[in-house]
Amino acid sequence: MDFSFQNTALWNFIVQMGMLAAILILANILRRRVPFIKKALMPTSVIAGFIALILRLTNVVKLDTALMEMVTYHTIAIGFIALSLIIPKRESNYSKALVGSKTGALIVSSYLLQGVIGLVVSIGLAYTIRPGLFKAAGILLPMGYGQGPGQANNVGSTYEALGFYGGQSFGLSIAAMGFVVACTVGVIYLNILKKKNLLRETSGTTVQQTANIEEFENKNEIPVSESIDRFSIQVALVFVVYLATWLLATGITKLLKAAGSDFASSLIPIIWGFNFIFGSLLAVTIRGIIKLGRNIGWITRQYQNNYLLARISGYSFDLMIVTGICTINFEKLSGLWLPFILMCVLGGIGTFIYLRWICKKLYPDYYYEGFLSMFGMMTGVISSGILLLREADPKFETPAANNLVLGSSFAIGFGIPMLLLIGMAPKSDLMALITMGCCIVYFFLLLTYMLAVGKKKAKT
Repeated sequence: MDFSFQNTALWNFIVQMGMLAAILILANILRRRVPFIKKALMPTSVIAGFIALILRLTNVVKLDTALMEMVTYHTIAIGFIALSLIIPKRESNYSKALVGSKTGALIVSSYLLQGVIGLVVSIGLAYTIRPGLFKAAGILLPMGYGQGPGQANNVGSTYEALGFYGGQSFGLSIAAMGFVVACTVGVIYLNILKKKNLLRETSGTTVQQTANIEEFENKNEIPVSESIDRFSIQVALVFVVYLATWLLATGITKLLKAAGSDFASSLIPIIWGFNFIFGSLLAVTIRGIIKLGRNIGWITRQYQNNYLLARISGYSFDLMIVTGICTINFEKLSGLWLPFILMCVLGGIGTFIYLRWICKKLYPDYYYEGFLSMFGMMTGVISSGILLLREADPKFETPAANNLVLGSSFAIGFGIPMLLLIGMAPKSDLMALITMGCCIVYFFLLLTYMLAVGKKKAKT
């Protein structure tokens, strides 16, 4: 076998990952050392993504876009699987006051609102000045703003295969703009709140959080002296679940093909596009099986390590953001700039107004912290929400940070009906309109549920 540089199949992956790693380190240095970038509160992975995009477009660095798309697709599933394998801690009295279900409903209702705004734009333009526009394109607004580059890439690719030319780049561009909205609008509003003295009093210094030994190792975990490294077990668990996810998706695909109907066939790309949901559900199932085995004595050790699983998830999501942004192809956006601008602007305004109103009702005791964290996440990713929250609540004294994590798990269940809507929308003009109507109905159902929970909590 040729081990030299001429064997591109051998070295391509290593070279590409090495360049991304170097860009990520450079972005971290810039964020720490350049005042303007530091004040922008943009996540390091987002900065790295834009640097990689610029280097690729200027041909300074040759990035393999096909490999980057593959990495984006797989890392979102790996990240969610690792998160779902984490053993949940017992909630404190303060966090028990949180209602994870209403936060999950809030997240999904924000997706639905963004979906309605996007569909109004795409369908409206398609029936007026842009008759050739893909009418279901508006679904990519919540995929980009609410879900981030991973799902924007997956659903955009699916829609592109169904006839939406430039769908993948359109979705990724919306996701990239979402980060800009989260950091610019969020920071501006944060400064307004500070000037009006509406935020909690803080020392103004960065909090150095001290981790205790329980965060790194719990009782009955694999000892350091074991013949296999603890990290190896975490990686093995994640990839076993991912293999099971592939087997499950393959089995469902074969059943849908056997059904032979057009509706069943339309679900197949959605199944693979949302493979992370199946991965999360399987991870939770396996976590439950391991817990049951320990309770009845069949398993004597705790194999999951929460700290290492969190690191696997964090790395996966960072890599997903970098590769997702750097694969944007602006050439494919030709003719799509009008819907892109309208969706991004109206989506940002609508999300801001809605979250300001609903967070005041759901989180009256920590309204501003709740709003900043949710707005950052619903236009960027969870790290964007944490970055904005840290400026308002550096010690995380409010439950706002826990909302993002706890609510996201409930959102998976609330969001399952959206799978059908995403599959329905591109089938025909009528189905796009029906999808928009279903989004509106489901939005008001979730809104009614959230307000009912809020009133019940107020009485108690």
